[in-house]
Amino acid sequence: MSSDSADPPVLAARHEGAHGMVQVITLNRPHVSNAMNAEGSYLVDRYLREAEADPEVGAIILTGAGERAFCAGMDLKEAAERGAGHGLVPGAGFCGVTERVIAKPVIGAINGAAVAGGLEISLACDLLVAGSGVVFGLPEVKRGMVAFTGGVQRLSTQLPRQIAMEIICVGSLISAERLYELGVVNRVVPQADVLPAALALADDLLANSWTAIAFGKELFNHAMNEPLPDAIARGHANADRLMRSDDSREGIAAYAEKRNADFKRDNL
Repeated sequence: MSSDSADPPVLAARHEGAHGMVQVITLNRPHVSNAMNAEGSYLVDRYLREAEADPEVGAIILTGAGERAFCAGMDLKEAAERGAGHGLVPGAGFCGVTERVIAKPVIGAINGAAVAGGLEISLACDLLVAGSGVVFGLPEVKRGMVAFTGGVQRLSTQLPRQIAMEIICVGSLISAERLYELGVVNRVVPQADVLPAALALADDLLANSWTAIAFGKELFNHAMNEPLPDAIARGHANADRLMRSDDSREGIAAYAEKRNADFKRDNL
């Protein structure tokens, strides 16, 4: 799965919505189903870090070029030549996504098949918009491998055991429509509408308080790994600064005055 294409393996572009800037990162190797070589994986990581560090960026969208695939995982030809694992970013995983908690909301715009590392990236996103008929899966078991950089682990929390085990141990594919029924995918739309729908979802999200978005995501991530009393205590420990923030005052005033809130846009 490699090519002599001179096109960059990953593209990054900023989209200005009604409520803030969105960084769109596009896996750009459609000739090989957007399988990522090491260069591409590290480029995704770079663009993610740049988006995280930019206070003007409120959300991040990950998508793929073309209609065939979102991402087919690692470049197997490169893996055969160099050994597997060259696309794993230390401390951050495949494409800098699968082993890292990203503070800003990440939306997956799944334009085509998301298999192997592509499914791992999808499961690491906070929200998913998928094209009708798109399939997801972990075929690693057919190659003597396991999706160990987050795929298996996230399936254990996002899907019922029996369905997850079929994906992991049989290598079966599962449709976007079925994942929507199971609560993993947020929207299923025609494939041509995937990116516009993801941008619209990002804009709806960014109409809210960016401070509250960041705190809500942080609290949720901690709650996944903490006993409930500890998670609630964490909420109380941070509630004072949030409830007395400029955004909370603005939100309450806007409600009382029957108008849209005018939140600050630099608090993520």
